[in-house]
Amino acid sequence: MMLSPARLVGLVLLFLLLPGAFATAQDVPNLLNPEAEVFNQEAPEVFKALLETTQGDVVIEVHRAWAPKGADRFYNLVNGGFYDGCRFFRVISGFMAQIGINGDPAVAAKWRTAQILDDPVKQSNKRGFVTFATAGPNTRTTQIFFNFKDNSGLDRQGFAPFGKVIEGMSAIDNLYAGYGEGAPRGKGPSQGRLQREGNVYLKADFPKLDYIKKASIVADEGEEK
Repeated sequence: MMLSPARLVGLVLLFLLLPGAFATAQDVPNLLNPEAEVFNQEAPEVFKALLETTQGDVVIEVHRAWAPKGADRFYNLVNGGFYDGCRFFRVISGFMAQIGINGDPAVAAKWRTAQILDDPVKQSNKRGFVTFATAGPNTRTTQIFFNFKDNSGLDRQGFAPFGKVIEGMSAIDNLYAGYGEGAPRGKGPSQGRLQREGNVYLKADFPKLDYIKKASIVADEGEEK
């Protein structure tokens, strides 16, 4: 049965008036504003993050006591949808897998300077542990890496793990590593071009890269999210 234009308009208006019928500005964080309240919350003392990747699901257990500033940043980025669609742009077999430059150049530009202070290193960069990448003291922003093996040599360089993979390490092991180290040292993606051109660049020149389809904070059984 075909609805009349007047009837159709009425149904649309009714839908818009229903509670929860559409997302509000509060429901959809502004990724262009790192100062937004949603990105500056204190994380729970222990929480889990689910990464739905192209190689399967990965669960990270985060302990705020290990690296509170890093844990807070990761919690807020996951909650805000920052990692959705991000590519594992630097995967080096036997070392680590790196991710965390947003696929939208406008978003990446805003977060590139949203630095957090360092945390003391309380855990070691062992296999399965997750850590923020840095470019020197107090330069952590959004990039994280997964240790494929015991990389405890990174500990004395100030790399402070904030969590560890408790499920799905096989998905991390299976990430595509064929491109190797990034340019200019290697033939992999250039971080500079990724910052400027986003996922358009990666899809065109490095189509085999794996990525996070969706990242979310998950609750333990019986708990509310």
